Amino acid sequence: MRSWVLRGLRKGVVTTSFPAKEAEDAPPWSTRPVRRKKGDVSCPVNAVRGDSVDMCRCISCGRCSPQFEPELSISTAVVNRTASEFSRSFHVYIIDTGSCGACNTEVHALSNPVYDFNRLGIFFTNTPRHADALLILGVLAKGMEDVLLEAYNAMPSPKIVIAAGACAISGGVMGNAVTERIHADILVPGCPPGPFTILDALIRARGKQ
Repeated sequence: MRSWVLRGLRKGVVTTSFPAKEAEDAPPWSTRPVRRKKGDVSCPVNAVRGDSVDMCRCISCGRCSPQFEPELSISTAVVNRTASEFSRSFHVYIIDTGSCGACNTEVHALSNPVYDFNRLGIFFTNTPRHADALLILGVLAKGMEDVLLEAYNAMPSPKIVIAAGACAISGGVMGNAVTERIHADILVPGCPPGPFTILDALIRARGKQ
């Protein structure tokens, strides 16, 4: 993060070259922890399984440190289906079903001059009727279940469902997982997932690497 600030002061706004080049300064909270030392770990969400961490449950609380430390790899998304139909343009509709707001901040950062995901043919849309992908953030609040299904049904086919963040994928520590109610084609772990991790998932959703 410090290097981003210093670069901004020296050069002004500089757009990342990712994915042409490796992601710079990936935030550790959105990357996969790997075991560095022996010892038992008390994980509040049971994400630690022996020598590995289930990223779809991990809430980045840090209680597994120093036994586990982040490996700084942004490619943590689980991609079960891709759609090459969206290789030229990809319109994403965001729906918040009960988040704390952290995932929203990281997702919306994609449109700023640093990440500028429009250069890759990816755009936000304000209506599910124009969306290729449904990006779901947060746990599934009781009052949002019907809203979620209405948004999904309003989307034209083919369509992709993306669950981003531990809350949407596994319920986190707050509530019910969205994936218990609707099938997600792509899981983007993290609490919250960083912009590079989200951008990597969106690129892979289009059948690109």
